[in-house]
Amino acid sequence: MAIEPGDIKRIVTPAAPVTRERMRADIAKMLHEDPEEISGGDSLIDLGLDSMRAMNLVLAWSEGGLDLEFSEFAEDPTLDGWWALVDARQKARGG
Repeated sequence: MAIEPGDIKRIVTPAAPVTRERMRADIAKMLHEDPEEISGGDSLIDLGLDSMRAMNLVLAWSEGGLDLEFSEFAEDPTLDGWWALVDARQKARGG
């Protein structure tokens, strides 16, 4: 009996939900800024966030099994846009 790739599931302990304030703090830390300096609609690219740092943030927020795709974050690189993605995924997961 062969195991199909679709039958393999990653066993992950769900992490605490990601909050908007945690996201703001994580972004600010990456940019060496005060979290209060980052508004919801600010372009994170214009603030100096590069793709490698952004990818690290997405990976950190994905811990615990949250299904996040980096490419979706590139579409609206703002705190508001990123929070909308994370919030929707958490709600879909029931968290």
